[in-house]
Amino acid sequence: MKRFLIQAAGLFCAVLHSGLISSQNITPAILQKYWSASWITVPGAPPNGYGVYLFRKTIELASQPATFVVHVSADNRYKLFVNEKLVSLGPVRGDLQHWHYETLDLAPYLKSGKNSIAAQVWNEAEWRPEAQISLQTAFIVQGATEALNVINTNSSWKCQRDSSYTPLRVAIPGYYVTGPGELVQLAKQAKNWQSLDFPDGDWKSAKTIFSGNPKNIQGQYGTPYGWMLIPSTLPQMEFKAERFAKVAKVQGIEIPAGFPNTKVDLNIPANTIATILLDQGYLTNAYPALQFSGGKDGSISLQYAEALFSKSPNKGNRNEVEGKQMIGRKDSLFADGSSNQTFTTLNFRTYRYVQLRIITKGETLTLHDISGNFTGYPFQLNSSLNTENTEIQKMLEIGWRTARLCAVETYMDCPYYEQLQYIGDARIQALVSLYNSGDERLLRQALDQMDQSRQPEGVTLSRHPSYTPQYIPTFSLWYIGMLHDYSRYGKDIVFVKNKLSGMRQILDYFRGFQAADGSLHDVPYWMFTDWVTAKDWVAGRGPLSKDGSSAMLDLQLLWAYQLAADLETKLGIKESAGIYQARALQLKKTIQSKYWDASKGLYADRMEKDLFSQHTNSLAILTGMLAPEQLAPLGKKLISDTNLAPASIYFKYYLHQALVKAGMGNDYLKWLDKWRENIQMGLSTWAETSELNTSRSDCHAWGSSPNIEFFRTLLGIESDGLNFSKVKIQPHLGEIKKISGSIPHPNGALAVSYEWVQNKWNIQVDLPGKTTGNLMWKGKILPLKSGVNKFVL
Repeated sequence: MKRFLIQAAGLFCAVLHSGLISSQNITPAILQKYWSASWITVPGAPPNGYGVYLFRKTIELASQPATFVVHVSADNRYKLFVNEKLVSLGPVRGDLQHWHYETLDLAPYLKSGKNSIAAQVWNEAEWRPEAQISLQTAFIVQGATEALNVINTNSSWKCQRDSSYTPLRVAIPGYYVTGPGELVQLAKQAKNWQSLDFPDGDWKSAKTIFSGNPKNIQGQYGTPYGWMLIPSTLPQMEFKAERFAKVAKVQGIEIPAGFPNTKVDLNIPANTIATILLDQGYLTNAYPALQFSGGKDGSISLQYAEALFSKSPNKGNRNEVEGKQMIGRKDSLFADGSSNQTFTTLNFRTYRYVQLRIITKGETLTLHDISGNFTGYPFQLNSSLNTENTEIQKMLEIGWRTARLCAVETYMDCPYYEQLQYIGDARIQALVSLYNSGDERLLRQALDQMDQSRQPEGVTLSRHPSYTPQYIPTFSLWYIGMLHDYSRYGKDIVFVKNKLSGMRQILDYFRGFQAADGSLHDVPYWMFTDWVTAKDWVAGRGPLSKDGSSAMLDLQLLWAYQLAADLETKLGIKESAGIYQARALQLKKTIQSKYWDASKGLYADRMEKDLFSQHTNSLAILTGMLAPEQLAPLGKKLISDTNLAPASIYFKYYLHQALVKAGMGNDYLKWLDKWRENIQMGLSTWAETSELNTSRSDCHAWGSSPNIEFFRTLLGIESDGLNFSKVKIQPHLGEIKKISGSIPHPNGALAVSYEWVQNKWNIQVDLPGKTTGNLMWKGKILPLKSGVNKFVL
């Protein structure tokens, strides 16, 4: 493990760039036939109990190979080492019908002669994260060709249970489902077990379970079983070394200069209790890494938190530590007294603050280093925004950090508490990815996984993968919105076409709960809209009429019909488009007659017309319920009417789009007070809810919508056709006199600049090849061609 600490950051960079093989290059035999490799486990190990297991095999090669491609997976998780170097973590989470394997080229890590292949595999059993689906403890490696079958998992592999690990229960208020802490007794660990010369003669021969079988297996009576294997389409996760910024508080010991920002020895004398509160300076996802010597029978614990608590659930300013307490996930280890002991966690931890507590017995413990290794999906920031407005830059920075921490092998609502991929969150996260990076792979996987979660009755699950199914039917409607977004901004229209049947099934599901007038009634499960504390809002579901109907639910369904009709029309499927257009027209008439209050100039939340919200009226604008002359008055009421139930930081994504459609886009920067409050409260990421003092999660990417709107609303860059083939540029600059920026586009980079000079605007729009569009400027429509377009207006 010492080598892991020293080499991991550079190694993962190598894996990211040279080790991963495209799933398109996998041979047909791997994709369609039973593998010659078997799933293996440790003999006598409980199939579904908690445990950490070690597997190893020595292979001999006549020379260093030019390529050595393998396919690797495990249940629950694995770390794969080649000649002591960590080369892969996985697998990407999925479900049993879609179990991922990574495809890697091990050649850069192999040599002539003997080579050590080793894997650490663990099953957290009943402690496992909610996002982790499982069958039983198992591991598999398959050579890509018959010539590479020497590496295949079978009984020739040696194995042993690592008895040093015990799960630590987590006591955190609220919904926490991301796994246990670890209690590790280093004296029980096998030293250097990944090395070539490790004596494994007394290790057991691995027990085979059954052959690996791909999901799309051909023949064999159509009865695949167990893990139905599919290739991962994702790259390896990023892995980057991080240092803690400072010591925020210390008790029981003197801290040497430079600690912890630089590597310096910290001696904890015998019979001492030392408590050190470390501040990363910002929230991060990282594998903590410790290196220390001595301290036999002493203990070290690491406790992790996004923020400290004055008294749960109150957090206050996240920069403040005095008078506050640590509540969070914890790892503990017992030292064995040897030199250069090391520790890192099985899975990453999310933290800004880490409380390090060291208790020594009769021997001094020397802490050589403590640091972290950041991990996350390897998004590259390919957008830019140039402005003298430092607040915009700060918000972009925080939004991008938030989006990155909520994206690892899937999109996640939050990295600390849940790590679950919800559709409502992912729709916003997807556009953040496209506008800021252009990398579509995680987005397409999310759409695949949501489609795969669809139940026999037609509705998708609210989140997937998830060990416990959860139904939020409104999120199925947002799935249609997310698919429509991808059709406009993404590259692959064939991918979209293959999802249309699932979209139709979702709408058929809702059809079963529509009355004769089209209004929804008594839809089961959790009809969540937003986290709102207002009259008759129940657990995020808006007010219902006496007959069980709801304006905001009817409007969400209307929007889904409209988007489905638009997709079907643009893809040339006129019959289906006509069906959805007719349903939308009927529902639109019902909404108008049932919920419009002419005296107030507002749409009510329910037919009794006693409650009103920003949500219902935002959706009314976005679905085209109003005539053009009605938009501005309603938009102004959305801002000024304090009787409306307010949108949270999440639903402001839709509120702001409605205000822009109402002609108020020049005021966009005036609508960001909630984000300003986050900054003032010391957050380095956007909180889950608008009540910042008590917000459970300090990192929810659904709050990163400014990372879309600074480009879409402020700079005015928007798609105006399938695959972003046509562009609409309609800026809303407000008081800004000079600004420029660019975003990634399927055909290249797309850049704009605006500058007010001598009472005229100098405007330049640079479109990538094969792309046209229009500049919308004060009622004028000015055509744009590929290349450089310049205007003086």
